[in-house]
Amino acid sequence: MTPPLFQPVVDDLAAQIRAGRLPPGTRLPTHRQLARQHGIALTTATRVYAELQALGLAIGEVGRGTFVRETTVPAGQAVDQQAVAAGVMDLNFNYPSLPGQARMLASGLRRLVAGGDLEALLRYAPHGGRQHERACVAHHLASARGLVVDPAQVLIVDGAQHGLAVACMALLQPGDVVAVDALTYPGFKALAGMLHLTLAPLPATANGTDGPDLDALRRLCARRRVKAIYTMPTLHNPLGWVCSAQWRQELAAIVRQHGLVAIEDAAYAFLAKDAPPPLATFAPESTVYVSGLSKSVATGLRFGFTAAPPQWAPLLQRAIRTTTWNTAGVVTALACGWLQDGTVRRLEAEKRRDATVRQAIACKVLAGLPLVGHPASYFSWLPLPEGVRADRVAVALLKSGVSVSTAEPFATSRQVPHAVRLALGSVGHEPLRAALQTVRNVVADLTDR
Repeated sequence: MTPPLFQPVVDDLAAQIRAGRLPPGTRLPTHRQLARQHGIALTTATRVYAELQALGLAIGEVGRGTFVRETTVPAGQAVDQQAVAAGVMDLNFNYPSLPGQARMLASGLRRLVAGGDLEALLRYAPHGGRQHERACVAHHLASARGLVVDPAQVLIVDGAQHGLAVACMALLQPGDVVAVDALTYPGFKALAGMLHLTLAPLPATANGTDGPDLDALRRLCARRRVKAIYTMPTLHNPLGWVCSAQWRQELAAIVRQHGLVAIEDAAYAFLAKDAPPPLATFAPESTVYVSGLSKSVATGLRFGFTAAPPQWAPLLQRAIRTTTWNTAGVVTALACGWLQDGTVRRLEAEKRRDATVRQAIACKVLAGLPLVGHPASYFSWLPLPEGVRADRVAVALLKSGVSVSTAEPFATSRQVPHAVRLALGSVGHEPLRAALQTVRNVVADLTDR
C-alpha cells in the first residue's frame, strides 16, 4: 500500500527533531513554505504539522507559527500523575497536607472499630450513598458553602474528578459542545477527550481577573448549539479568580435562556472565605455542583459529592453504578465522621491560613514578576516575559530540581500562552522558598539570553 503523501515529510522532520538537528524552539517553515519545499499541496502541509503535533514534536502558536517543542518535558505534565525523582521539588501537583493528619486517620479508624457497624461497611451501599451519609453532606453544603439542598439531591462519589465524570456521562452525549474557560482544569480536558465532547473556549474578561467573558458566551450560544458550560466560579484553577454575585446571576440567566447544563466545580472553593453563594443557588434547576474532600482533607481520601436537580438524580446514579457501583463504605464512614465532628471545618480553616502563608512567600520571592493568583490559593500563575518559551523554562527548572507545569495542559484554545503554573502546596515552606527562587533565577537567565 502506498503511504500517504504527508508521511515521508513527517518522518523526515521527526527524525531531524529527534536527532537534535532541529532543536527545541526552532521555528518551522510556514505551511506555504513547507508545501513549496516538498512539492506538496497546502492541505498536505497542514496535515504534516498536525501529525507532528500529535507526536508531541511540534506546537502551533496562533500568529507566530509552528515550533519544535521541548520533548524532555515529561509527557502528560500536569495531567498524568508521575513519580517525582528524588531531590526534585514538586511544584506541578498539589498535595496539601498539615502536620498531624496521620494521627487523625488513626483516631478515625479507631472510632469506626469502637462504635460502628463494621459488617455494614463490608456490604454494597446504595449507588449514591446511604440516606444519613447524604444528609451529612447536605448539612455541610448548607453550613459551609451556603448551598441548601435536600439530601435526596446529594450523591456520594469517589472524589470530585469522579463527580465530573458522572455528571458528563449522565447528562451529555459524544459531540456535545461544552463551553469552558480558555484556561481550565486539565482533568476536565482529559475527561472531555475521553467522552468525545467538543470544548468551546471562552476568553477571560478584559482585566483577566473577573472570570470568563459572558458576552463571549452569549455570542457562542447564538452561533453554536451549546449543550453545557463547565465553570469554576469560586477559586478558579489555574487563575484563582472568584466571580462576583452579579456575574453568577448573569450566567444563571444565560443558562436558563439557552437551556444549558451547568457543571460547577468547587474543588478549591473552601479556600475562598466569604465567597458569593454557589452558582447552584442562582440556577438550581440547571446546575450540578461538584466537590470533595481531597484538597481540604487529604488527596488519598477519594470522597466527593454532587448536588443536582432531583430529576437528574436517577441519571447520575446510573453513571455511578456503571463506573464504581458505590463509594467504599470505610472511606464514606470516615469522611462523614469528620464532617460531623468539625474536623473538616477545622482543616479547611487551617489550610486557608497555610495557603495564605504560601502565597505570601510566592509574592515575596517573585516580587516584580506578573504573578496571578488568589491570596489564599495553593497555586499561582506566572506569565513569562516576551520571547521566553514555557517549555524551555520547564526543562531548565527540571534540570535544576524543580518540577512545574506549562500552560499547555490548561489551554483549550489554539492560543497557548507562555506561562507556568506553580503548585505551592506539596513541599514545606522553606523548600518552597528555595524552589521559587530557582524559578526566578531560571526565568531571569532565559530572559537575558
